[in-house]
Formats: sequence, structure tokens, C-alpha cells
Amino acid sequence: SEVNLESIAEDTAGFTGAELANILNEAAIIATKNNHEEIENDDIEEAVKKVTVGLEKKERVISDKDKRLTAYHEAGHAVVSRYLPTQSNVKEVSIIPRGVAGGYTMYKTDEDKYYISKTEMKEKLIALLGGRAAEKLVLDDISTGASNDIEVATKIARDMVTKYGMSDKLGPIDFQGKEPYEMQMFGEDIGDRIGLEVKALIDEAYTKAQQMLI
Repeated sequence: SEVNLESIAEDTAGFTGAELANILNEAAIIATKNNHEEIENDDIEEAVKKVTVGLEKKERVISDKDKRLTAYHEAGHAVVSRYLPTQSNVKEVSIIPRGVAGGYTMYKTDEDKYYISKTEMKEKLIALLGGRAAEKLVLDDISTGASNDIEVATKIARDMVTKYGMSDKLGPIDFQGKEPYEMQMFGEDIGDRIGLEVKALIDEAYTKAQQMLI
């Protein structure tokens, strides 16, 4: 039927043809389940969420305590992202579980990006840690809900230091995939120095996320 192709394009920037075909296949299945004679805009939007976040699990029983924690966690991501100049606009925030996630914050990916600046990557770290920061500030406790955020943030910080040469202290050097004997030419303590630089990026992002939320 009449669908908003511009909106769909904004939600799927960077997707391959095969990924777009997969979304339309999923949309056709969802349209059938909804007794629609044609694929409608809502069917496609639901398919995008299913492919990128996971299947909605409305039947999962969630305690009020977990709902509250999820609400603050996702609000932390959304609020911090709103005030980070380089980050994408927030499209939707939900505390309905999808896939393995207890909730999610979706963003408008409204452009294809071939290059990402250091500032963008540092602000991405802040956005990723906004959920954990909100838990700590509001509930004075932290949960396992931030495990994926922490995994992604750690990889970004590690890549910044070891792959993209974005550490001021270590300089524009590629440390990834080097054999131990190759690493030794940078000094015996190079592993420790890399670890400290990665930790410094994470610590700075977490502190900024808390400051923004406060």
C-alpha cells in the first residue's frame, strides 16, 4: 500500500539489498498475521524492529521492579543521546522486551556513513553508557541490563586506541593483530598502556553521562 519510503530509508541507512529484501519478507509475514491485504507502513516498521532488535515478547511476565529499572535505563540512553550533537535522533523508546533485550532505544539512521570522527565515537560511548549511569543515579544500584552496552562500548574504545590511532598518548599506531614480538618494539609495558587508554575513554564517557543526566 502507500508507504513512507523516506521514513523507511532513514531507518535502514547502510543496509544491503539482501537485508532490505529480508525486511520486506518479514513485513509480508507480519502483514499476513495482521490480516492486511497489502504490506502497510506499520508492517515494515515492525519488520525493521524485528530484524534489528528482535521479536517482540509481550507474553513475557515482568516484575514492576524490572519494568522500573528498564524504564530508567532506556530513558538514560534517550536523554543523553538527545543532548549529544553528533548522535542520531531518538526514534522510539520501549520497555517491551525484544529478543534478549528487556527494552530498547531506537535511533534514526538517516544517512550512510563511511567515516566516523573521534568526537562521534566518544559521544557514542557516552550514549551507550547512559543507561548504566541512569541506573546508578536513580536506583543507586547497577544491573546486568547494561552488559551489551558495555561490550559494544569496550570494543569501540579498544578500536579507537588500537586500530584507529586515536590515543593522544600512544599516537597513530596500529596495534591490532600484532604478534608478541612485534608489540615489544613499542615497549615492555605496551599492553598496560593500551589498557589504561581504553579504560580512560570508558571512565570519561561514564562520568560525562552521569553529569549530563544530573
